Amino acid sequence: MICLVRHAQTDFNKEEKIQGRSNNSDLNDKGLRQVKDLRKKISSIDFDICFSSPLLRTVETAFGLVGDRVLIERDNRLVERDLGELEGKDRSLYDSKKYWDYKLNCKEHGVEGVKELFLRCRDFLDYINEKYAGKNVLIVSHAAVIRAFHFLLSNTDLESSDLTFFVENCFFERFD
Repeated sequence: MICLVRHAQTDFNKEEKIQGRSNNSDLNDKGLRQVKDLRKKISSIDFDICFSSPLLRTVETAFGLVGDRVLIERDNRLVERDLGELEGKDRSLYDSKKYWDYKLNCKEHGVEGVKELFLRCRDFLDYINEKYAGKNVLIVSHAAVIRAFHFLLSNTDLESSDLTFFVENCFFERFD
């Protein structure tokens, strides 16, 4: 089983700013409450391992969820999509349709191409399937990475599908 969690809320999320790799912020008070609530909901799941992006907001979320009972490994393949010059700006400047069009693979403003994002997510899933087959794995990451995993684990045709999908803070999804 693979469970996906997006990190809980940060001030950048609250202020609707684009938050990529460069802002290594921690969780705000609402985010800490979100983690506590999700921890209660998933407490019956016995995870064998937890993987987290190395950024503070994901490490904090992972630790709050399972830190006292499961090993947490940080993996750079789980870091947020590089959002280039858009980082720190108002979320309205991010055109989700354009930046999630697999065929277009738009890299304007230094944004990491969606194909590269899916490639590193596929690489990570191959690693998980090889090394942790039959295990209960928790992955704590960021909106773009969780979205990519969602489509990969759902066996979505990336070339012909609408890849827009909102991933809220502390989003949880389970794949058996």
